[in-house]
Amino acid sequence: QVQLVESGGGLVQAGGSLRLSCVASGTIFGFNHMGWYRQVPGKQRELVATITRGGITNYADSVKGRFTISGDTAKNTVYLLMNGLKPEDTAVYYCNLHFLSGVEYWGKGTLVTVSS
Repeated sequence: QVQLVESGGGLVQAGGSLRLSCVASGTIFGFNHMGWYRQVPGKQRELVATITRGGITNYADSVKGRFTISGDTAKNTVYLLMNGLKPEDTAVYYCNLHFLSGVEYWGKGTLVTVSS
C-alpha cells in the first residue's frame, strides 16, 4: 500500500509563488513516475507535471516556464515550485504515484487559491 501526503497549498496573490510537497510512504519501490495533477469543480483532473525515477520531467503547456517539478529520493518526496501564479491556476492539486503495471495512487489534495 502507498500513502501520499501533500502540503504547501494556500492563498497567494497573482504573480506570487508557492511550493507544494508530496511525501510518499509504503511500498513505493519500483515506481515509474510521480506527478502533480489539478482539478477545479466541474472540470476533469488535468496533468500539471510529472517526473520519472530517472529525473525526466514533463509539463503541461499552461505551466511551462513557470512551474518546476523536482524530487528527493532520499526523502521520498516530490516538489512542485510554482512561480508567476495566475488566477487560472486556482485548483486542488493532487499528487500521483504511478507504477509500470498501471497501478497508481493519489493523495487527498491540497488547495491552491490565487487571487487577482
